Amino acid sequence: MITAERFKKQVLEIADEIGIEPREVHVRKMTRKWGSCSTTGRLTFATALLEQCPAKRREVIVHELLHLRYPNHGRMFRLMLERHTKEVAGSLIE
Repeated sequence: MITAERFKKQVLEIADEIGIEPREVHVRKMTRKWGSCSTTGRLTFATALLEQCPAKRREVIVHELLHLRYPNHGRMFRLMLERHTKEVAGSLIE
């Protein structure tokens, strides 16, 4: 498990890596999903995500960040998600 502050730092590091700037990053209790993204650039992640493995955290972080650029799950979104989650499989965050 990592702290919420460390997690937020990871979100900003990954955002910088893929060239997307969220306006706000929040961590709170969520019961139905891992994360959400608002049209104003606010990302919210579930506190339960802090207990997940680095690969799962990265997948969710990248997923929500990409929604700032691609609002749906279309072809480009899926391609970018795959690119940014598979290319760093050997250097996962912790």
